[in-house]
Amino acid sequence: MSLFGKSKVEKTDIEKRFKLIGRVGQGSMSKVWRAEDKMSGHYVAVKVLDKEKTKRFEDRFKGLNKPTETQIAFKLQHPYIVKTLEVGWTLEEEMFLVMDYVEGSGLSLLVDLQSDDLRRYRTRFLIQIGEALDYFHKQGFIHRDICPRNIMVTDDHKIRLIDFGLTVPNTPDFCKPGNRTGTANYMAPELIKRRPTDHRIDVFSYSVTCYEMYANRHPWDAALTLDAVMQHINQPPVDLLELVPKMDRQIADTIMKGLALDPDNRWQKVEEMTNEFRAAEVRLVQKTKELLAKRKRRAGGDAESKSGRTPGESPPDQKPAVKKSPTPTVAKTAKSPKAPVTVDDDFDPFGDDAPDDSGADILMTGGEDPQAEAAAPKTVAKKKRPRLSATPAPPPAVPEDSSDAPDKSDEDILALPED
Repeated sequence: MSLFGKSKVEKTDIEKRFKLIGRVGQGSMSKVWRAEDKMSGHYVAVKVLDKEKTKRFEDRFKGLNKPTETQIAFKLQHPYIVKTLEVGWTLEEEMFLVMDYVEGSGLSLLVDLQSDDLRRYRTRFLIQIGEALDYFHKQGFIHRDICPRNIMVTDDHKIRLIDFGLTVPNTPDFCKPGNRTGTANYMAPELIKRRPTDHRIDVFSYSVTCYEMYANRHPWDAALTLDAVMQHINQPPVDLLELVPKMDRQIADTIMKGLALDPDNRWQKVEEMTNEFRAAEVRLVQKTKELLAKRKRRAGGDAESKSGRTPGESPPDQKPAVKKSPTPTVAKTAKSPKAPVTVDDDFDPFGDDAPDDSGADILMTGGEDPQAEAAAPKTVAKKKRPRLSATPAPPPAVPEDSSDAPDKSDEDILALPED
Protein backbone atom coordinates (compact mmCIF):
# COMPACT_ATOMS: atom_id res chain seq x y z
CA MET A 1 0.00 0.00 0.00
CA SER A 2 1.29 3.46 -0.90
CA LEU A 3 0.07 6.39 1.13
CA PHE A 4 1.25 9.12 -1.22
CA GLY A 5 1.23 7.41 -4.59
CA LYS A 6 -1.62 6.96 -7.00
CA SER A 7 -2.54 3.45 -5.88
CA LYS A 8 -5.64 2.96 -3.77
CA VAL A 9 -5.05 3.55 -0.06
CA GLU A 10 -6.91 2.28 2.94
CA LYS A 11 -8.88 4.92 4.79
CA THR A 12 -9.23 5.14 8.55
CA ASP A 13 -12.28 5.94 10.63
CA ILE A 14 -10.40 7.95 13.24
CA GLU A 15 -13.40 8.11 15.58
CA LYS A 16 -13.42 4.32 15.79
CA ARG A 17 -9.65 3.90 15.80
CA PHE A 18 -9.05 6.60 18.43
CA LYS A 19 -10.89 7.84 21.48
CA LEU A 20 -10.79 11.60 20.86
CA ILE A 21 -10.52 13.11 24.34
CA GLY A 22 -10.34 16.81 23.56
CA ARG A 23 -9.02 19.46 21.23
CA VAL A 24 -5.54 20.68 22.16
CA GLY A 25 -4.78 22.95 19.25
CA GLN A 26 -5.92 24.39 15.99
CA GLY A 27 -3.82 25.89 13.24
CA SER A 28 -4.83 27.74 10.12
CA MET A 29 -4.98 24.48 8.18
CA SER A 30 -5.51 21.76 10.79
CA LYS A 31 -7.10 20.57 14.03
CA VAL A 32 -5.33 18.59 16.77
CA TRP A 33 -6.86 16.25 19.37
CA ARG A 34 -5.47 14.51 22.40
CA ALA A 35 -6.55 10.93 21.88
CA GLU A 36 -6.18 7.38 23.13
CA ASP A 37 -5.04 4.86 20.55
CA LYS A 38 -7.45 1.94 21.04
CA MET A 39 -4.96 -0.44 19.44
CA SER A 40 -1.98 0.36 21.68
CA GLY A 41 -3.66 2.02 24.65
CA HIS A 42 -1.20 4.94 24.41
CA TYR A 43 -2.11 8.61 24.51
CA VAL A 44 -1.23 10.37 21.26
CA ALA A 45 -1.87 13.60 19.37
CA VAL A 46 -4.00 13.23 16.23
CA LYS A 47 -3.68 16.04 13.70
CA VAL A 48 -6.19 16.24 10.85
CA LEU A 49 -5.38 18.54 7.92
CA ASP A 50 -8.20 20.63 6.45
CA LYS A 51 -8.70 19.28 2.95
CA GLU A 52 -9.65 22.51 1.17
CA LYS A 53 -7.05 24.75 2.84
CA THR A 54 -4.29 22.22 2.36
CA LYS A 55 -5.17 21.89 -1.33
CA ARG A 56 -5.05 25.66 -1.87
CA PHE A 57 -1.60 25.82 -0.30
CA GLU A 58 -0.27 22.84 -2.26
CA ASP A 59 -1.62 24.31 -5.52
CA ARG A 60 0.96 27.10 -5.23
CA PHE A 61 3.62 24.51 -6.05
CA LYS A 62 1.97 22.61 -8.88
CA GLY A 63 4.47 20.73 -11.00
CA LEU A 64 7.27 21.03 -8.42
CA ASN A 65 6.66 17.66 -6.76
CA LYS A 66 6.42 19.23 -3.32
CA PRO A 67 6.38 16.74 -0.43
CA THR A 68 3.31 16.89 1.79
CA GLU A 69 3.36 17.73 5.50
CA THR A 70 2.80 14.06 6.32
CA GLN A 71 5.78 13.00 4.21
CA ILE A 72 8.04 15.61 5.77
CA ALA A 73 6.94 14.88 9.34
CA PHE A 74 7.33 11.12 8.96
CA LYS A 75 10.92 11.59 7.76
CA LEU A 76 12.11 13.72 10.69
CA GLN A 77 13.82 11.85 13.54
CA HIS A 78 15.34 14.15 16.16
CA PRO A 79 15.02 14.33 19.96
CA TYR A 80 13.83 17.97 19.80
CA ILE A 81 11.30 17.44 17.00
CA VAL A 82 7.93 15.89 17.76
CA LYS A 83 7.89 12.27 16.58
CA THR A 84 5.31 11.24 13.98
CA LEU A 85 4.19 7.65 14.55
CA GLU A 86 1.72 7.13 11.74
CA VAL A 87 0.13 8.92 8.78
CA GLY A 88 -2.98 8.14 6.76
CA TRP A 89 -6.26 9.28 5.26
CA THR A 90 -9.61 9.76 6.96
CA LEU A 91 -12.93 8.60 5.53
CA GLU A 92 -13.40 12.21 4.36
CA GLU A 93 -10.12 12.01 2.39
CA GLU A 94 -8.27 14.29 4.77
CA MET A 95 -4.67 13.53 5.65
CA PHE A 96 -3.95 12.87 9.31
CA LEU A 97 -0.85 12.40 11.46
CA VAL A 98 -0.49 10.46 14.70
CA MET A 99 2.24 11.97 16.86
CA ASP A 100 3.69 11.57 20.34
CA TYR A 101 1.58 13.50 22.81
CA VAL A 102 3.79 16.12 24.47
CA GLU A 103 3.14 16.55 28.19
CA GLY A 104 4.05 20.15 28.86
CA SER A 105 3.31 23.71 27.81
CA GLY A 106 3.63 25.83 24.72
CA LEU A 107 6.64 28.12 24.66
CA SER A 108 4.30 31.02 23.88
CA LEU A 109 2.62 30.55 27.27
CA LEU A 110 5.95 30.49 29.12
CA VAL A 111 6.99 33.66 27.29
CA ASP A 112 3.75 35.44 28.16
CA LEU A 113 4.06 34.47 31.83
CA GLN A 114 7.86 34.93 31.98
CA SER A 115 7.71 31.85 34.18
CA ASP A 116 10.42 30.66 36.55
CA ASP A 117 11.04 27.69 34.24
CA LEU A 118 11.65 30.01 31.31
CA ARG A 119 14.01 32.28 33.28
CA ARG A 120 15.96 29.31 34.62
CA TYR A 121 16.20 27.16 31.51
CA ARG A 122 15.99 29.55 28.58
CA THR A 123 19.69 29.22 27.64
CA ARG A 124 19.06 25.50 27.36
CA PHE A 125 15.93 26.18 25.29
CA LEU A 126 17.86 28.47 22.91
CA ILE A 127 20.35 25.69 22.24
CA GLN A 128 17.74 22.96 21.84
CA ILE A 129 15.66 24.99 19.38
CA GLY A 130 18.84 25.74 17.44
CA GLU A 131 19.82 22.06 17.32
CA ALA A 132 16.37 21.06 16.07
CA LEU A 133 16.37 23.77 13.40
CA ASP A 134 19.93 22.98 12.31
CA TYR A 135 18.92 19.33 11.83
CA PHE A 136 15.84 20.48 9.92
CA HIS A 137 17.99 22.51 7.52
CA LYS A 138 20.46 19.65 7.05
CA GLN A 139 17.53 17.49 5.91
CA GLY A 140 17.05 20.00 3.10
CA PHE A 141 13.96 21.86 4.39
CA ILE A 142 12.96 25.41 5.38
CA HIS A 143 10.43 25.51 8.21
CA ARG A 144 9.07 28.98 7.35
CA ASP A 145 7.06 29.36 10.57
CA ILE A 146 9.43 29.30 13.55
CA CYS A 147 7.73 31.04 16.50
CA PRO A 148 6.87 30.24 20.14
CA ARG A 149 3.44 28.96 19.06
CA ASN A 150 5.11 26.11 17.17
CA ILE A 151 7.40 25.04 19.99
CA MET A 152 6.37 22.85 22.93
CA VAL A 153 8.27 22.52 26.21
CA THR A 154 7.99 19.19 28.03
CA ASP A 155 7.60 18.85 31.78
CA ASP A 156 11.26 17.80 32.00
CA HIS A 157 12.41 20.98 30.20
CA LYS A 158 13.03 19.74 26.67
CA ILE A 159 11.64 21.44 23.59
CA ARG A 160 9.71 19.87 20.73
CA LEU A 161 9.48 21.61 17.36
CA ILE A 162 6.04 21.06 15.81
CA ASP A 163 3.90 22.00 12.79
CA PHE A 164 5.43 21.55 9.35
CA GLY A 165 2.46 22.77 7.35
CA LEU A 166 4.38 25.59 5.63
CA THR A 167 7.64 23.68 5.19
CA VAL A 168 9.21 23.58 1.72
CA PRO A 169 12.42 22.09 0.31
CA ASN A 170 15.42 24.42 0.32
CA THR A 171 15.82 24.37 -3.46
CA PRO A 172 15.73 27.21 -6.02
CA ASP A 173 12.21 26.38 -7.26
CA PHE A 174 10.77 26.78 -3.75
CA CYS A 175 12.83 29.87 -2.88
CA LYS A 176 11.56 32.08 -5.69
CA PRO A 177 9.74 35.33 -4.81
CA GLY A 178 6.01 35.15 -4.22
CA ASN A 179 5.42 32.55 -1.49
CA ARG A 180 4.77 34.98 1.35
CA THR A 181 3.49 32.69 4.10
CA GLY A 182 4.27 32.58 7.81
CA THR A 183 3.49 34.46 11.02
CA ALA A 184 3.79 38.21 10.37
CA ASN A 185 5.86 39.27 13.39
CA TYR A 186 8.46 36.56 12.73
CA MET A 187 8.80 36.95 8.96
CA ALA A 188 12.13 38.06 7.52
CA PRO A 189 12.26 41.31 5.50
CA GLU A 190 13.16 39.56 2.24
CA LEU A 191 10.13 37.30 2.63
CA ILE A 192 7.78 40.22 3.22
CA LYS A 193 9.24 42.16 0.30
CA ARG A 194 8.73 39.14 -2.00
CA ARG A 195 12.42 38.68 -2.72
CA PRO A 196 14.27 35.37 -3.17
CA THR A 197 14.56 33.45 0.10
CA ASP A 198 16.50 30.59 1.62
CA HIS A 199 17.05 28.97 5.04
CA ARG A 200 18.15 32.35 6.47
CA ILE A 201 14.51 33.35 6.86
CA ASP A 202 14.43 30.68 9.59
CA VAL A 203 17.54 32.24 11.16
CA PHE A 204 15.61 35.52 11.39
CA SER A 205 12.45 34.03 12.90
CA TYR A 206 14.55 31.94 15.33
CA SER A 207 16.26 35.16 16.45
CA VAL A 208 12.91 36.91 16.95
CA THR A 209 11.82 33.95 19.10
CA CYS A 210 15.02 34.14 21.18
CA TYR A 211 14.57 37.92 21.57
CA GLU A 212 11.01 37.45 22.80
CA MET A 213 12.10 34.85 25.36
CA TYR A 214 14.20 37.53 27.08
CA ALA A 215 12.33 40.76 26.44
CA ASN A 216 8.72 39.46 26.38
CA ARG A 217 8.12 41.60 23.32
CA HIS A 218 9.07 41.69 19.64
CA PRO A 219 12.11 43.56 18.31
CA TRP A 220 9.67 45.99 16.67
CA ASP A 221 6.21 47.10 17.71
CA ALA A 222 3.86 44.17 17.25
CA ALA A 223 1.94 44.25 13.98
CA LEU A 224 -1.30 42.52 13.09
CA THR A 225 -1.04 42.82 9.30
CA LEU A 226 1.67 42.55 6.68
CA ASP A 227 1.09 46.20 5.77
CA ALA A 228 1.89 47.19 9.34
CA VAL A 229 4.99 45.00 9.26
CA MET A 230 6.14 46.76 6.10
CA GLN A 231 6.03 50.11 7.89
CA HIS A 232 8.67 49.15 10.43
CA ILE A 233 10.64 46.37 8.74
CA ASN A 234 13.13 48.88 7.31
CA GLN A 235 14.01 50.18 10.78
CA PRO A 236 16.62 48.54 13.05
CA PRO A 237 15.28 46.54 15.99
CA VAL A 238 15.39 47.84 19.55
CA ASP A 239 18.67 46.80 21.16
CA LEU A 240 17.97 43.86 23.45
CA LEU A 241 20.38 45.11 26.11
CA GLU A 242 18.34 48.30 26.41
CA LEU A 243 15.33 46.21 27.43
CA VAL A 244 17.19 43.60 29.50
CA PRO A 245 20.40 45.33 30.65
CA LYS A 246 21.44 42.53 33.03
CA MET A 247 21.40 39.72 30.47
CA ASP A 248 24.60 38.17 29.17
CA ARG A 249 26.19 40.32 26.47
CA GLN A 250 27.36 37.42 24.30
CA ILE A 251 23.84 36.00 24.14
CA ALA A 252 22.34 39.43 23.40
CA ASP A 253 24.84 40.15 20.62
CA THR A 254 24.22 36.73 19.07
CA ILE A 255 20.47 37.34 18.94
CA MET A 256 20.84 40.85 17.54
CA LYS A 257 23.07 39.66 14.70
CA GLY A 258 20.39 37.15 13.72
CA LEU A 259 17.93 40.05 13.33
CA ALA A 260 19.95 41.85 10.64
CA LEU A 261 17.65 43.18 7.93
CA ASP A 262 20.07 42.11 5.21
CA PRO A 263 20.38 38.30 5.19
CA ASP A 264 24.06 38.59 4.23
CA ASN A 265 24.70 40.33 7.57
CA ARG A 266 22.95 37.63 9.61
CA TRP A 267 24.36 34.36 10.83
CA GLN A 268 24.56 32.25 7.69
CA LYS A 269 23.75 29.02 9.54
CA VAL A 270 21.74 28.27 12.66
CA GLU A 271 24.68 26.16 13.82
CA GLU A 272 26.77 29.32 14.15
CA MET A 273 24.22 30.85 16.53
CA THR A 274 23.95 27.66 18.54
CA ASN A 275 27.74 27.50 18.96
CA GLU A 276 27.70 31.04 20.39
CA PHE A 277 24.96 30.09 22.85
CA ARG A 278 26.89 26.99 23.93
CA ALA A 279 30.05 29.03 24.53
CA ALA A 280 28.07 31.51 26.64
CA GLU A 281 26.47 28.67 28.58
CA VAL A 282 29.85 27.08 29.41
CA ARG A 283 31.19 30.41 30.64
CA LEU A 284 28.09 31.14 32.73
CA VAL A 285 28.14 27.69 34.32
CA GLN A 286 31.82 28.07 35.22
CA LYS A 287 31.17 31.51 36.72
CA THR A 288 28.29 30.11 38.71
CA LYS A 289 30.40 27.28 40.12
CA GLU A 290 33.08 29.77 41.15
CA LEU A 291 30.52 31.97 42.90
CA LEU A 292 28.95 29.00 44.65
CA ALA A 293 32.37 27.86 45.83
CA LYS A 294 33.06 31.32 47.21
CA ARG A 295 29.73 31.33 49.02
CA LYS A 296 30.55 27.92 50.45
CA ARG A 297 33.93 29.08 51.72
CA ARG A 298 32.31 32.14 53.26
CA ALA A 299 29.69 29.96 54.92
CA GLY A 300 32.49 27.98 56.52
CA GLY A 301 34.03 31.21 57.79
CA ASP A 302 30.72 32.25 59.33
CA ALA A 303 30.56 28.93 61.14
CA GLU A 304 34.01 29.59 62.64
CA SER A 305 32.93 33.01 63.82
CA LYS A 306 30.23 31.39 65.96
CA SER A 307 32.98 29.83 68.08
CA GLY A 308 34.09 33.33 69.12
CA ARG A 309 36.95 33.70 66.63
CA THR A 310 37.20 35.82 63.53
CA PRO A 311 37.76 33.83 60.31
CA GLY A 312 41.44 33.00 59.85
CA GLU A 313 42.30 33.48 63.55
CA SER A 314 43.77 30.55 65.41
CA PRO A 315 42.02 29.70 68.69
CA PRO A 316 43.93 30.76 71.83
CA ASP A 317 45.53 28.18 74.08
CA GLN A 318 43.00 26.86 76.52
CA LYS A 319 44.06 26.43 80.15
CA PRO A 320 42.60 23.50 82.08
CA ALA A 321 40.04 24.36 84.68
CA VAL A 322 41.56 23.57 88.11
CA LYS A 323 39.61 23.03 91.27
CA LYS A 324 41.21 23.84 94.65
CA SER A 325 42.30 20.34 95.54
CA PRO A 326 45.59 18.51 95.77
CA THR A 327 45.22 16.83 92.37
CA PRO A 328 42.17 18.10 90.55
CA THR A 329 40.45 16.38 87.64
CA VAL A 330 40.27 18.63 84.57
CA ALA A 331 36.99 18.91 82.69
CA LYS A 332 37.53 18.71 78.89
CA THR A 333 36.29 21.70 76.98
CA ALA A 334 33.77 20.70 74.30
CA LYS A 335 34.42 22.08 70.81
CA SER A 336 31.57 23.90 69.16
CA PRO A 337 30.34 21.86 66.16
CA LYS A 338 30.52 23.57 62.81
CA ALA A 339 27.16 24.19 61.18
CA PRO A 340 26.79 22.27 57.87
CA VAL A 341 26.89 24.06 54.54
CA THR A 342 23.87 23.47 52.34
CA VAL A 343 25.59 23.89 48.96
CA ASP A 344 26.26 20.55 47.27
CA ASP A 345 29.76 20.03 45.84
CA ASP A 346 28.20 18.39 42.77
CA PHE A 347 26.34 21.49 41.68
CA ASP A 348 23.96 20.83 38.78
CA PRO A 349 23.90 24.00 36.65
CA PHE A 350 20.56 22.91 35.17
CA GLY A 351 18.97 21.71 38.39
CA ASP A 352 16.84 23.44 40.96
CA ASP A 353 19.81 25.51 42.16
CA ALA A 354 20.70 26.81 38.71
CA PRO A 355 21.13 30.59 38.41
CA ASP A 356 19.13 32.81 36.16
CA ASP A 357 21.44 33.76 33.30
CA SER A 358 19.83 37.19 33.03
CA GLY A 359 21.95 38.27 35.98
CA ALA A 360 19.46 37.70 38.79
CA ASP A 361 20.63 36.44 42.19
CA ILE A 362 21.98 32.92 42.40
CA LEU A 363 19.22 30.53 43.40
CA MET A 364 20.92 28.72 46.22
CA THR A 365 20.71 28.20 49.98
CA GLY A 366 24.30 29.00 50.83
CA GLY A 367 25.45 29.68 54.35
CA GLU A 368 24.47 27.92 57.52
CA ASP A 369 21.49 25.69 57.99
CA PRO A 370 19.70 27.01 61.12
CA GLN A 371 17.60 23.86 61.48
CA ALA A 372 20.66 21.65 61.41
CA GLU A 373 22.38 23.92 63.92
CA ALA A 374 19.41 23.86 66.28
CA ALA A 375 19.29 20.08 66.09
CA ALA A 376 23.02 19.65 66.78
CA PRO A 377 23.66 18.15 70.25
CA LYS A 378 25.27 20.49 72.76
CA THR A 379 28.00 19.05 74.96
CA VAL A 380 28.30 20.50 78.50
CA ALA A 381 31.10 19.68 80.95
CA LYS A 382 29.68 18.01 84.02
CA LYS A 383 30.78 19.16 87.49
CA LYS A 384 32.52 16.45 89.50
CA ARG A 385 33.63 16.29 93.09
CA PRO A 386 37.42 16.54 93.38
CA ARG A 387 39.18 13.30 94.04
CA LEU A 388 42.77 12.31 94.55
CA SER A 389 44.53 10.93 91.50
CA ALA A 390 48.09 10.30 90.42
CA THR A 391 47.15 10.94 86.78
CA PRO A 392 48.53 14.23 85.46
CA ALA A 393 46.16 16.77 83.97
CA PRO A 394 45.58 16.41 80.16
CA PRO A 395 47.42 18.80 77.84
CA PRO A 396 45.68 21.90 76.49
CA ALA A 397 43.51 21.43 73.37
CA VAL A 398 45.44 21.59 70.09
CA PRO A 399 44.33 24.58 67.98
CA GLU A 400 42.44 23.63 64.80
CA ASP A 401 44.10 24.33 61.45
CA SER A 402 42.42 27.49 60.13
CA SER A 403 44.64 28.04 57.10
CA ASP A 404 41.66 27.54 54.80
CA ALA A 405 39.59 30.29 56.37
CA PRO A 406 38.15 32.68 53.76
CA ASP A 407 39.11 36.29 53.42
CA LYS A 408 36.16 38.15 54.88
CA SER A 409 37.35 41.40 53.37
CA ASP A 410 35.92 40.37 49.97
CA GLU A 411 32.50 41.65 49.12
CA ASP A 412 29.83 38.95 49.00
CA ILE A 413 28.91 38.19 45.35
CA LEU A 414 25.25 37.47 44.75
CA ALA A 415 24.79 37.85 40.99
CA LEU A 416 26.30 36.74 37.74
CA PRO A 417 28.44 39.26 35.82
CA GLU A 418 26.72 41.16 33.12
CA ASP A 419 29.33 40.47 30.48
